[in-house]
This record gives sequence, structure tokens and C-alpha cells, in this order.
Amino acid sequence: MTDETIEQDTRFPRLSDDQLDVLAAIGERRRISTGDVLFRAGEHGYAFFAVVAGRVAIVDDAGGASERVVGVHGAGRFLGELSVVSGEPAYLTAIVRDPGEVIALSAEALRGIVATDQELGDLILTAYIARRAMLIGLGSGARLIGSRLSPETRRLREVLTRNRVPHSFLDLEVDAQADALIRGLGIEAHETPIVLRGPDVLRRPTDLELANALGLRWTAPPEQICDTVVVGGGPGGLGAAVYAGSEGLTTVLVDSVATGGQAGTSARIENYLGFPAGVSGSDLAHRAATQAARFGVHIDVPETATSLTAEHGYHVVGLASGRVIRARTVILATGARYRRLDLERLRELEGSGIYYAATELEARRCRGQQVVIVGAGNSAGQAAVFLSHYARSVDLIVRGEGLMASMSRYLVDQVAARSTIKVHYETEVSALHGSTALEGVSVTDVQGTCRRLGAQALFIFIGVVPHTSWLDGDIALDEHGFVVTGSDLRLTHLDPGGEGRPPLPLETSRVGVFAVGDVRAGSTKRVATAVGEGAMAIQLVHQHLAGAGARAVAGRP
Repeated sequence: MTDETIEQDTRFPRLSDDQLDVLAAIGERRRISTGDVLFRAGEHGYAFFAVVAGRVAIVDDAGGASERVVGVHGAGRFLGELSVVSGEPAYLTAIVRDPGEVIALSAEALRGIVATDQELGDLILTAYIARRAMLIGLGSGARLIGSRLSPETRRLREVLTRNRVPHSFLDLEVDAQADALIRGLGIEAHETPIVLRGPDVLRRPTDLELANALGLRWTAPPEQICDTVVVGGGPGGLGAAVYAGSEGLTTVLVDSVATGGQAGTSARIENYLGFPAGVSGSDLAHRAATQAARFGVHIDVPETATSLTAEHGYHVVGLASGRVIRARTVILATGARYRRLDLERLRELEGSGIYYAATELEARRCRGQQVVIVGAGNSAGQAAVFLSHYARSVDLIVRGEGLMASMSRYLVDQVAARSTIKVHYETEVSALHGSTALEGVSVTDVQGTCRRLGAQALFIFIGVVPHTSWLDGDIALDEHGFVVTGSDLRLTHLDPGGEGRPPLPLETSRVGVFAVGDVRAGSTKRVATAVGEGAMAIQLVHQHLAGAGARAVAGRP
């Protein structure tokens, strides 16, 4: 196939002569011949290529039995997708079909272009974001092979999906191709699940091993001191990271699973400023993470913070991998984790019909099925509306008498407008049914009447608890475990110079440590508010650092 891909949308823009000249001024012109491989799937640190003449095919599973040409680029087009900017290995292979010439730039040089040339940078990033979405839709890139009934397989699917890693899933329970493939690789069933990434075969990888293979993690030199480390990649953490990076602060963001936090699992956020048609939490998080990376923020996922200590005047964040990050300031954006129903066999069935997020992944699993949702807040309403487009029926279980007190009016109206959604007021789930997977639930109303509902999926949205146990008394918390900040603190603390002062807004009981988003006591638990707090925290970081600088000039610590 040598015909150029016809599509002329945001995925496949054509560079102008002037833009090619800009790239040529900092890049290297290379002659290319038919059959040349410009980069291979799995290759780390691959270059950016702009085609001056000739044609280059982008191929999935190059040389394999399922080889597929994803697209062909001709003169004026450029190769690659987000992995060039983010530092991930290549997901596809680029093979020259017709001889000609390309301009090659290192990934570092490309990031410089993206940061300094707004028009050209926006053109490239917009195309790269659209191409990543296309690859996810095509199921290109990595391949996960395992049983859908396996907790390990479900864990790896979550890491891949939440981090928007292009991949396909082959289920050993139903897919003969999956069984034949692992046998051909000489892999025994007990060694699954496996992840195929270019030439690499990962057998039952841990989250960290998978992240390392995918290039999702950044390892800082032990001696490096950051201006700020953001712990948590939800809206508040991403907001802080974007503003910190854009204002020149050396910034590291860590998250235990993926960027996006709880909001990243929302099927559709309808009331976020600037998105009149709504936006999925995953897409919003992905765009924010790309924006942060554009400003030089180092994003390290999945990586879990385990401790917060002090050393020689710096804050030290200890990580589960054994590494530490030293920083002048810290922003706590760890959010909260989902509450669970107090039901027998709940944990046993989690991942086999019990979910705490309603993303595209869960929606595809629920196509044509009976779905039960527990909750009365916006997350429950969003999930009900979203899943009603896939499921045969949706039963919304509400403990209270109505929805208006806890759900936005626009969602209440949408729930009422969907004929496939039935709301059960003053009702609770009392039992789960099914052997290896969920088959139904029992619900009991306020009069004590119990009945069974068919259900192949149960989504639980009953609130959250703050993720603060790792702080282990180092930061003042309220009676519910949320971080207390600013004027809500019942004490003033001492700055490093020994002078008493009240804490800054969003500042915790430790100087230079701030909290934003759902983890903060008194926060409004809204995406927009969390982003705003993240931005505000960076202004307070500057204020704190300026004060520290003034003390140093005055000869005080």
C-alpha cells in the first residue's frame, strides 16, 4: 500500500513550506529508501520525522501475522503520536514505501518547538492527541492476553486504560487466537496475563514493571531538588502541575494509578467551563497531562507516595519503589478513595460485575446487560445517563427520598428523560447474587420489602474517604481524615527561621506544604474548584519561596 491516507482532519495536517523550513533549521535532512525503518514499535526515544518527499507507512504489528497499515504519510506530513513528546516507546512501526527525504528532530528538539512555537506546537500536539485517540479506538499498540476472570488481568487492564495506553485485549476464556498466540510464544497458562509490547513479552508484570516498560515513569537523580512535588494526579494536582510548569518551577507529579483521579473515571462531565458538549473525565485528564508535559512537568505513574518527612530544610516524599523526591514545597492532591457497600462477597466480585467507575471500558462490558447503580450524587447521575446508552436497563438505587438535594438539576432532568432508567427511592442493596460473576442483587425498601433485580453489573457511587493514611500524623487532619488548611487550623506554625506566622490559604500545618481538591477539609468536591485551588496553590508556592529567599538574604535559615 503506497497511496497516501486521504483523511485531512486534525490527525493528518500538512505542514507549510515555512513550517518545514523551521524544522529543517534545527533538524537533520535525511535521504530515505524503500524499506528503511524509521522507528520500530517498542523503540525508546525515537525521533520526530517530517516528510519532505516520498511516502512512509505506519504499521501495526510489523512483520507479524496480523500486520496492519494504519496510515501512509506523504510530503508535508509528519510521523509519530504523543509518545514522541511523552517519552514513551513507539507503539507502531514506520516503514518507507517510496524513496525521498525527511527532516529528523530529536524528541528533545521537538519539545523545544512545542514550547516556543505556538502555531506549529499546537498543530503537532492537536494531531498527536487525535492520533492517540485513534490508536485507542483501533486497539493498536500493546496487547494484553489473559482471562477476564483473573484479578491480575483486570488490574493490568485498569493501568492500561486509565493511562490511555493504546492496546488490545485477548481473552483466554473465549478467544482461540489468544490461546494459540501464547502457545506459539512458549508461554504456559500460569504465566499469564502477559503484555506484548513490540519485541518485549512481560509475564505477569507488576504495575511498576508495566509502567517502566511503557515509559510512563520518570526517575529523578537522587541529588535533584525540585521546586515542588505534586502528590496526586486528579484535577487539583494537574491544575497545580500545569501552572507550576508554565511558570518555570521544576515540578514532579506522582500518582498511584494514572492522571485524572476520580474525575478521570467520569463518563461525561457536562458542566465544566469551555466544554458545551461535555467532556469525558479521561479525555480531560489526558489533555491536562499533555499540557503539563508540554511545560516540562515530570509525570511519574504509577508511583505511590508512602511518607512525608523533612531533611536539611527540604521536604522529602518517600515512594513505594524505594526512591525519594526532595522538594522545596509539596502540594497534596491525593483526593479520596471510593466507599464500599457493607455487603458479603463484595470484594470477591469486584471486577467481575462490581465497579466504581463508568468509563468506556465498563460501558462496553455492559452492552445489552442489566445495570444497577447505587448513589444519588452527580457521579451516579452521570453514570446512569451514560450507561443507559449501552445497557438494556438501568436501575438507580437511592437511599433518600429524592435527588435534588444531592444531584445537579441538569442531571436530574436527564435521568428522568431516559426511559431505560428506573429510580428506586428509599431503597438499599441488601445482597449480591452470582457464583464467579455478578448475576443479580437484592434490594430492600424503607418498608422492609425485599426483591431481587437482575444485574450483570453493579456500580457504586456512595462517596469517598480521603487518602491521607500515608501522612501518618505528619499533617493536621480533621475528624474525618481530611487535611486542614489555612485559617481552619487551630494553631499557627513556625517558619524555618523560627518566627511564628499564620498559615497561608491552602497551607497545611507544615510550612511549604499545601493541600488542594477533595483531600482538603471544606473543599466543594467539584472538578472546576479543584483546578482553581491547584492554580491558587502555585501562587502561594511563589509567595512561600519568595519569603524563604528573603530570609536567606537576611542571613537566616
